[in-house]
Amino acid sequence: MQNSEEMSPSRKDILIRLLYTLLYLLVFEIIKLIVQIAVVFQYIFLLITLDYNKPVRHFSNKLATYTYDVIRYITLNKNLRPFPFIDYPEPLEEPVEQVTFR
Repeated sequence: MQNSEEMSPSRKDILIRLLYTLLYLLVFEIIKLIVQIAVVFQYIFLLITLDYNKPVRHFSNKLATYTYDVIRYITLNKNLRPFPFIDYPEPLEEPVEQVTFR
């Protein structure tokens, strides 16, 4: 069993984590902008072609997984720093086969 000194972080560790958190909060804001652009593009593409853009859909799905990783890190629910400190994550789940609008 570990004693409480080994388990409690130092203030320096907390400040370093806080700095990374601030960096990832900025990354999160950039992600929100990218998602907004992707959504607008996807709907314009859909209105014109009556089909979604597969590469944008695939990218958006991977971005959703990355965003989930970032949120888990900044809310202290994950210890591993997200990309670029580890590999870019694979999607958690595949998109639905057919998108419906009813």
